[in-house]
Order: sequence, then structure tokens, then C-alpha cells
Amino acid sequence: MHNFTPEDLVLHLYNETSREKSTAIKAALEIDWSLREMYDVIVSAQKRLEVLELQPREEAMQKIFRHAKEAIAELHTH
Repeated sequence: MHNFTPEDLVLHLYNETSREKSTAIKAALEIDWSLREMYDVIVSAQKRLEVLELQPREEAMQKIFRHAKEAIAELHTH
């Protein structure tokens, strides 16, 4: 039996494993309850991340705008 890491399970979840490895992971998930539990936690986290709305802080946006403005001004002075 293989010892799959959480990274292996994440790659499997996103269909980024080889066909052979995916087959092995699927088989292991059927018989290894602790592995299945770990996989279920990863799937749950993925679902929560899909609905998470992220926005940059206003301060970060202002720094980006200032930097862009300075870069444009510098281009016009050369």
C-alpha cells in the first residue's frame, strides 16, 4: 500500500496526478478510512475557498496606484 501525502491528495483533487497514481489513490480511499478522512477535509476546504471573496486592503491599492503614477511620471521625464 502507498503512503499518500496531503499534497498527493490535493493534486488528485485537481486532476493533476497521472492516471496510475489517480487509480492508486482512488483504491486507497476506498479502504483507508484515515486517508479518506484527510481527503474529505481537503475537499471541504476547497469548497470553502471557492466561495471566499477576497479583496485587497485599501492601503495596498493606494500604494499600487502611487507607484504606477510615479512610474508614468518618470517615463514622461525621460
